[in-house]
Amino acid sequence: MANLLVLGTQWGDEGKGKIVDLLTPAFDVVARFQGGHNAGHTVYVKGKKVVLHLIPSGILRAGTLCVIGNGLVISPPAFFKEAGDLEAQGVDIGPGRIAVSRGAHLIMPWHPLVEKISEDRRGEKKIGTTCRGIGPAYEDKAARLGVRAGDLADLRILREKIEENIAAKDPVFRAFGLPPLDAEAIFREYADWAAKLGPYVRDVPELLHERMARGESVLFEGAQGALLDIDHGTYPFVTSSSSTAGGAATGLGVGPKTIHGILGITKAYTTRVGSGPFPTELRDEIGKGIAACGDEFGASTGRPRRCGWFDAVAVRYACRTNGVDRIALTKPDVLAGLSEIAVCTGYRYKGRRLSSFPTESWILEDVVPEFRTLPGWAGSLRGISDLGALPRTFVDYVRVLEDLVETRVAIISTGVERGDTVLIDEELGGLVDLARLRAPGAA
Repeated sequence: MANLLVLGTQWGDEGKGKIVDLLTPAFDVVARFQGGHNAGHTVYVKGKKVVLHLIPSGILRAGTLCVIGNGLVISPPAFFKEAGDLEAQGVDIGPGRIAVSRGAHLIMPWHPLVEKISEDRRGEKKIGTTCRGIGPAYEDKAARLGVRAGDLADLRILREKIEENIAAKDPVFRAFGLPPLDAEAIFREYADWAAKLGPYVRDVPELLHERMARGESVLFEGAQGALLDIDHGTYPFVTSSSSTAGGAATGLGVGPKTIHGILGITKAYTTRVGSGPFPTELRDEIGKGIAACGDEFGASTGRPRRCGWFDAVAVRYACRTNGVDRIALTKPDVLAGLSEIAVCTGYRYKGRRLSSFPTESWILEDVVPEFRTLPGWAGSLRGISDLGALPRTFVDYVRVLEDLVETRVAIISTGVERGDTVLIDEELGGLVDLARLRAPGAA
C-alpha cells in the first residue's frame, strides 16, 4: 500500500482533476480534504467534458470510493445538483460510492449573503470570491457557530443551531437593508436535506483507518492551490481553508505518516482568478493568446483567468512548503508555437534580490520579476504519450524548470484526454503502483 497526496503548486487551476482521474486506477479510495463548491475540476473522458466541484475526481472510475472530508464546507443543493448531473451521465453516485464526513460544515442560506456584504464593503480591495458562502462558512466554523453534516441526524439540534445563527446575523442584515431570515423555512429546507444527505454521512476518519488497515491505498485530493492556502498563501487574497499538504491530515482525520508521497500539479505557465498580486502576469496579446488557447475560464464560475509566464520562485516555494516529491506538468501544449518563452527566475524588491517568496501581498505587488528567455518549440504536443517523441527544445524547457524549482517532473500532460499523457516511469514508480495504473481498463 502506498498513499499519495495530489495538490496544486500555484494559484489553483493547475489541472488536478485530470491527474487525479488518471491516477485513480492505482488506488482504492480518493479522499478530498478541503474547499467547497468554488473549486472546479475538469476531466475529459472520450471527448466528453465533466466538471466536478465537491465530489472527488475519482468518481468517474467505477468501484472507487470517494470521500468528502471534514475539511470541506458543503452546500447540500450544490452537492445534489452535481450528483444528479453525474447520474444523468451514467455515473454511480450512491451512498456506497460517496462518503461525507459528519464533521464537514454546511453552507447555510445566510452565508452567501454575508459574503456579498463583505465583498461589497471592500470596494476596489475585494478579494474576488465566488460569493457562494464558502468563506463565511469557514468563519462560522472558527467561531464555533457552524452547522455540521452530523447535526442533521438530530432535527432538534439542527433547529437550535439555525435559530442561534439567525439571532446573531439578522442585526447585520437589517443594518444593510436586507429582510430578516425565516428560521422556520430554513429549518424545513434543511430537514429535507437531512433526509437526503443522511445516507452519505459517515465517520470518515474511522472509515479511512479501516480501509488502510486492510491494505487499501488512498489518493488524497486537494482543491485550489498552495498559494491560496489560508496560512501559507498570498494573504489576504487566499481561500479560507488549508490547501497545503498539512490540510490533508486535519481535513480527513488521518495521521501525517499515512501520506507516503506528494505529487505537485504545476501548469507550464501561471494563471490566477480574482484579485491579488501576480508578478508574471501578461497583459498583452501573448497573454490573451495563452488564455484563448488554454481555455482559461473558471470551471466553477466561468470567470476568465489572468495568465502569465511560469513563476519558478512561487513554485519552488510551494514545493518546499509541501515537501513535494515529484511534479506533474500540465498544459505545455498551450505554449507550442511561441518562438520564445520566458520563465521568472527571481524577484527584486526595492533594489535588492529576494532570497525567498514573499507571502505578504503588499510586497508581492511591488516586486520586479527577473526573467530567463528560452527558445520555444515547433509543432503540437497534443496527444504525445512517449517521452522520446517530445521536441528537444521542450525537453530542455522541462529540465530548466526542474532545476529552478528543485523538483523532478514525473508526468507531462500533452492534452485534455487521459491518453494525452507522458508517464516517466523512473520518476513516478516510487509514488504509484505502475502495474495497477496500466492494468487493462485503466485507460
